[in-house]
Amino acid sequence: MASENVVVVTAENFDKEVLQSEVPVLVDFWAEWCGPCKMLGPVIDQLADEYAGKAKVAKVDIDSDDATKQIAIAQNVQSIPAIKVFKGGEVVNETIGAQSKPALAELIDKALA
Repeated sequence: MASENVVVVTAENFDKEVLQSEVPVLVDFWAEWCGPCKMLGPVIDQLADEYAGKAKVAKVDIDSDDATKQIAIAQNVQSIPAIKVFKGGEVVNETIGAQSKPALAELIDKALA
């Protein structure tokens, strides 16, 4: 079950939810067919709940439509799952592949510091 704290990002709200956010945003670039992405899902949900009010946790389904594919291309996503942490509209941390919860929490913590 997905967390209500995870922001679903589309082409329509990417600028507002990610680039213009006043708090750091961890963005999970994923796709339905991606096994490691699915494994990461519960970790993303837990982080969204734990960081609620301090940072945002968002997901971009890169295959949902052509516009989200363009977001992935613009953000130089070449492999998924790709995790990028944005702060002030810029990528400040990133990693590729399924990562542990502590590793992803560290990326958020660095952006909050």
